[in-house]
Amino acid sequence: MITIQKVIASPGVGSFFFDDQAAIKAGAQRDGAAYTGKAITPGFSAVREPSESVSVMLVLSDGYIAKGDCASVQYTGVGGREPRFHAGQLAAQIEQRLAPHLSGLDVRSFRESAMFAEQIIDEIFVAKRAAAYGVSQALLDAAAHVAGHHLMAQVIKDEWQIEKPLAAVPIYGQSGDERYTNVDKMILKRVPVMPHALINTLDLVGADGAALEVYINWLRARIAQLRTSDDYQPVIHIDVYGLIGAAANGSIEATANIIERLESAAGPHELRIEHPLDAGSRDAQIDALGNLRRTLKKRGSKVAIIADEWANTAEDVHLFAEAGAVDMVQIKTPDLGSLHNSIDAILDCHRYGVGPVLGGTCAETDLSARATTNIGVATGVTQMLAKPGMGFDEGFNIVFNEMSRVLRVAQAL
Repeated sequence: MITIQKVIASPGVGSFFFDDQAAIKAGAQRDGAAYTGKAITPGFSAVREPSESVSVMLVLSDGYIAKGDCASVQYTGVGGREPRFHAGQLAAQIEQRLAPHLSGLDVRSFRESAMFAEQIIDEIFVAKRAAAYGVSQALLDAAAHVAGHHLMAQVIKDEWQIEKPLAAVPIYGQSGDERYTNVDKMILKRVPVMPHALINTLDLVGADGAALEVYINWLRARIAQLRTSDDYQPVIHIDVYGLIGAAANGSIEATANIIERLESAAGPHELRIEHPLDAGSRDAQIDALGNLRRTLKKRGSKVAIIADEWANTAEDVHLFAEAGAVDMVQIKTPDLGSLHNSIDAILDCHRYGVGPVLGGTCAETDLSARATTNIGVATGVTQMLAKPGMGFDEGFNIVFNEMSRVLRVAQAL
């Protein structure tokens, strides 16, 4: 039996920034890569701060070191999320307070060990989800090592008794602020779902949605111009951070009007709108998105509505899916904490016929991105975010190559 002999943790950096979303929505202005103005959200000392991570290393009794990275999302501390963590403090807590509980733990069953670790973390940590996220990645790595194949996706498939084979899933590209240059890169690399576009200020939506309509018209034309074959028809996925609803002054009918115009602008491309409005709480969000979705369907719209904010736990995701409030739900992996929660949430979405979007954040790491890629391959998600970072190329490289490696090894063994 292989067990944990020692737990080590080291402070690290994430691949982007932690941003105070409340301050940005309140009018903080960009100044190069920074923001002017004062922080609003508790835990922030500035509107933009470097994202942080903590590497968790489990030294096993046979000498293998299993690894995972604690991380949080770019807009931490809002939308029902826990406050941002500080890497030095979290690393010390893991070594001093969690390590004694994990020493001697049998790591053969990922699901059992992850649930055990999560229970301990819930009792002693403030940054519960960030800590559980990294620890569970290391436990999944350990279970794959003990199994002898080192395929984290196969561990998931076996432990959750998933009948479908491991398979490639569409990758979703994220442009960040480079809404034009990175779109060109995505088209040239034939990314199947794009570009996110980071529509995080009202001026990017425009009065009555006019600015966003112009952007989507450009996007459609650019795809037609740069693609090398007509069979490349990417899905257009735009994250608007609740701002279409804000531009519509909270009116469901006016929000639907804007979305219908965006659908027309997208032309032949399927359109997906993430977080079209923000109702201020989980239950209100479910009601509002359900109302919006029904309104659009009655009008004959085929736009897919995606939940993001307020779907922060497996229970939250279940309630969105059960209510039929949306077409898809982003499974924002750091928000759900331990990886077994993300797996459960994805499979729950499948049961209700809701498309799971395996997301995450630009602010996490290569290690966490590779671990969650294995989840996507094992569970057959609708799409999977290219992460981390905002440069697109790096995240696409990490996720695509990990998916390719996993599938080739599974085929060869």
